[in-house]
Amino acid sequence: MLGRTRKSANKERRMMLKAVFWDMDGTLIDSEPYWHAGEMQIAHENGGVWNDELAWNGSGRPVPDVAREIAEHGCTLPVEEIGRRMIEYVTRAEYERIPWIPGTRELLVALRDAGVPSVLVTTSPRNLAENLIAQAPAGTFAGYVCGEDDVAKKPDPAPYVEAARRLDIPRADMPQCVAFEDSMSGLTSAAASGATTIAQLGFIRTDNSDGPQYMSIDGYDGVTPESLNAVVERRIAELAAR
Repeated sequence: MLGRTRKSANKERRMMLKAVFWDMDGTLIDSEPYWHAGEMQIAHENGGVWNDELAWNGSGRPVPDVAREIAEHGCTLPVEEIGRRMIEYVTRAEYERIPWIPGTRELLVALRDAGVPSVLVTTSPRNLAENLIAQAPAGTFAGYVCGEDDVAKKPDPAPYVEAARRLDIPRADMPQCVAFEDSMSGLTSAAASGATTIAQLGFIRTDNSDGPQYMSIDGYDGVTPESLNAVVERRIAELAAR
């Protein structure tokens, strides 16, 4: 009887984790090199100046914003055309191969099997979001919020608030949701939504260790539904003690 009671209690504790929200580029897949290669090719072939530093500074920002900056650095194409070519370049690359970050597919499956829904929250366009979900392990995503949805863009908290709304999770319960992000724009968005924000710093060159995240990691070794639930429990306890 005691064993069954402990098992039931453990199950209830695991359920404190209500959802996991995933940024896409640099957090779930190592696709930033695709974006940067496309940006540099477009800029250099059309009279512009673009380099690694500028490309990394654009990580996590909406495509139109990056396209506008490429134009400001001398690219002679219209901003809309730059953005279209950026998306076209990355689409071709990702349709050929999704560059999953090690451990992400396994964690997605473990979350699915634990009954914890995952939602993709990205500034990328719809076709890239849907392509990733189509190539993910079956049944691992409950939905997505993308750059073409009619919500304010990161760093505004709206994309994460919308992801929770689609799962019928009230704003007050956002601390029971984990958000994985890497860029400062994304970290700001997730943290402002109230989600328990974890910075994935292993695949981005900019130092975002001083961002608004609750904690930081540099890979997914040892990350499980149980360990994420423990993080949520700790944060809930800290909030209650304030």
